[in-house]
Amino acid sequence: MNSVTLDLTDEQTKRLHKLAARLGVTMQELVRISLFELLNAPETDFEAAADHVISKNSELYRRLA
Repeated sequence: MNSVTLDLTDEQTKRLHKLAARLGVTMQELVRISLFELLNAPETDFEAAADHVISKNSELYRRLA
């Protein structure tokens, strides 16, 4: 497992601490869970549709360029 160091302002640290306490987890657990959710979130419908259109029409876009 790797470690990451974050620079937070005093205000950010206080808010993170309060939120973690309210949720009953440590600040480290809250950050780890939040990053896990962010990194594993499915693509939005728009992004998926845009990727499909770009892929489907890539030859046309290449010719128009």
